[in-house]
Amino acid sequence: MTATFLTKRKAAAALAGGTLLALSPLVAQAAAVPTQPEPSIAALGAVLVDGDSGETLYGKEADTARPIASTAKIMAASVVLDTTGVDLDRQVPVQQEYRDYVTEHGSSTADLQTGDKLTVRQLLYASLLPSGADAAFALADTFGTGATSAERTASFIAKMNAEADELGLVNTEFDSFDGAGSDVSTPGELARLARHAMENDTFRTVVKAKEYKGDAPAANGRVRTYTWTNTNQLLGSYEGVTGIKTGTTTPAGDCLVFSATRGDRTLIGTVLNSTDRYGDAAKILDHGFGSNTAGTMELRTLPKGAQRD
Repeated sequence: MTATFLTKRKAAAALAGGTLLALSPLVAQAAAVPTQPEPSIAALGAVLVDGDSGETLYGKEADTARPIASTAKIMAASVVLDTTGVDLDRQVPVQQEYRDYVTEHGSSTADLQTGDKLTVRQLLYASLLPSGADAAFALADTFGTGATSAERTASFIAKMNAEADELGLVNTEFDSFDGAGSDVSTPGELARLARHAMENDTFRTVVKAKEYKGDAPAANGRVRTYTWTNTNQLLGSYEGVTGIKTGTTTPAGDCLVFSATRGDRTLIGTVLNSTDRYGDAAKILDHGFGSNTAGTMELRTLPKGAQRD
């Protein structure tokens, strides 16, 4: 991303972002700032914020833009769910080009079968749990506008950037619907996006699921059962975790956007480019909650054949 582009985005989004912060009732609430020493983590960038107030409780290069890999799918899901009158039960036929895209990019997949019809709700699970690029393509193709899939996906990506502007994410840029491009954001802005996404009941329900199993009309006239496992191994491993999304590419390294609730406190955080993203997230959450459980955490094991992201 060029400096000129960022300058333009900052100018375009400053008013929207300032208005959002000024009007949001969440930022008016004060959060308890941790008093224990800050954790030492492997990630190049990270942040932890209070889920209610948005107050920063921990940060490491929290305002530095970095590649974000498949955590970009948080914005893709948010665009879909913020669509006026969205019908989550609308059926979407799977096109062969969705599968071809996965093969071409070597992306994680929900293994959608050509000709099957999945609901928008199922495509959200398929995109956010196994991080299916095929499912993200289906959503972009469905909720974008234009005469061709290329036009529709470009339109959808434009909607992702427009929503980033509306949220005041001035250092965030999307050029893909699934994080396979040069999509960038900062830990702080990703956490702000996650706070927005987690306001939606459907999004919260999807990202806290360790597994989804559901039926869809198959191309052969029968019914196909799809089973997807959440790639986020922090779920079920650290007490109170409720999401949110993994991401991994060579430029981005291992990334994680996460949330956890204990009692009446919810914390949301981001880890970018880490060699130990789950350990980092646990340490950061311990810092926020004033607990000491990261050292004894045992990660949930993913089933054989499950997607990794």
